[in-house]
Amino acid sequence: MSAREQALAAARSFLGTPYRHQGSRRGVGCDCLGLVRGVWRELFGREPEAPVPYTPDWAESGAGDPLMAAARHHFQAIPVGDGRPGDLVLFRWRDTGPARHCGILDEPDTAGPRLIHAYEGASVVSSPLTPGWAGRIAGTFRFPDEA
Repeated sequence: MSAREQALAAARSFLGTPYRHQGSRRGVGCDCLGLVRGVWRELFGREPEAPVPYTPDWAESGAGDPLMAAARHHFQAIPVGDGRPGDLVLFRWRDTGPARHCGILDEPDTAGPRLIHAYEGASVVSSPLTPGWAGRIAGTFRFPDEA
């Protein structure tokens, strides 16, 4: 099984996990970054780096594009249109703003592409990757085969 297939299976195992800011534990709680951190741990047994504490508005109050920088450092960048189930996607809300949300592409259904992500105020869900969401994709990345 490829790393991408393993990442998808791990992400699916987080479905229903309650949303918890800075959390990264399946069944206990996670946010969007925590989902990716938890999947990485399931694939490689450890995290690639320890995240610093962050506030819910970190993207608006900080400088640079730390989520994008970390993805470029630890994942393989691929063209946005080439994402497949199990790949990481980053989103930005403003064209000039930093990436501030992430998720893992899920298998499409009859309605189209889907995204596994931690939905604030709810849980980890698989939701439709609507044109509005798809138009905000800032980067697409593949999990490495080994860390």
